Amino acid sequence: MNCEQPGNILDFRSDTVTKPTEAMRKAMYSAPVGDDVYGDDPSMNELQNYAANLLGMEDAIYACSGTMGNLMALMSHCNRGEGVLMGANSHTWKNEGGNVAGIAGVMPFPLDDSSGCPTIESIRGAYLPSGNVHYARTVLLVMENTHNSAGGVPISVDTFTRAALEAKSLGLKVHVDGARIFDAAVYFGVDVKEYSSKVDSIQFCLSKGLGAPMGSILCGQAEFIERARKHRKALGGGQRQSGIAAAAGLVALRDMRDRLADDHKNAALLAVLLAGAGLTVEDVPHRTNMVYFVLPDSSSDISAFVRDCAERGLLLGSAGGRRIRMVTHVGLDESAVRSAAGVISEVLAQ
Repeated sequence: MNCEQPGNILDFRSDTVTKPTEAMRKAMYSAPVGDDVYGDDPSMNELQNYAANLLGMEDAIYACSGTMGNLMALMSHCNRGEGVLMGANSHTWKNEGGNVAGIAGVMPFPLDDSSGCPTIESIRGAYLPSGNVHYARTVLLVMENTHNSAGGVPISVDTFTRAALEAKSLGLKVHVDGARIFDAAVYFGVDVKEYSSKVDSIQFCLSKGLGAPMGSILCGQAEFIERARKHRKALGGGQRQSGIAAAAGLVALRDMRDRLADDHKNAALLAVLLAGAGLTVEDVPHRTNMVYFVLPDSSSDISAFVRDCAERGLLLGSAGGRRIRMVTHVGLDESAVRSAAGVISEVLAQ
């Protein structure tokens, strides 16, 4: 696929570091383009139509990033001052620059999502009924699948459906931050429509495990996507000849979904090797492409550990405290996983 890491660097910081495949580069070079703000870019139109059909939605729109896609969804589902239920450990709550309040102007209510999916009890407990002037009117539930902070955990269709139906019973819309939704679908061996058919909107990233160089897609019903298009323009996300990026996204969606299983297999191996090195690896019921471990107190501080690994050609991601995240992706094979575990053992022993 010609997407190896440069030189001898093993980059486990994220699946966002992937390089475009040769097929993506060729598609980008030859992509027919137009002005996408006018709706005239044939490559972008093809990508959006393909994505909508793939997820069984009426329409789809390209966003510069997953963060922008989620923000567009919030602004399209909610009016300013309305309430949104979202996981206390979710990406939208913790990792998107406070845009929920600062830009969308909505009131977030945190839920218990320590297992990856908001619990039914927390959804019921956080919901504020309409009609009381003291409350922000609750209108939306946001779920994340796979759940990054919980260890890249994929949410099963049954668990996911129960949470979505609970929200619907309360009169809420449901949006999914599905940055890695195809990891969940591949892990459980289901059609991605098993997830998207239960919700009102879903965002997924082209630039993570699917390996495209940039971009995300927001899917939903046609009227919703029209509102999202206006918000995208207001956020500065309207682009012109963006078919160059869309061409790579099409290759990613068509050719790169099934190979996500390789990332899951490599992450499972990495977890075993790190545990064998004496590290406390966070246990998860289902492992996709992420491994979190905790640096022992007897080791040097986390900054020194990350630096020492980098000096040996291994790049890691600090996840707060003494917690470290490693992410497998298309640029890393089994040999890279074994080499990374060897570097970590070497640094721990010094």
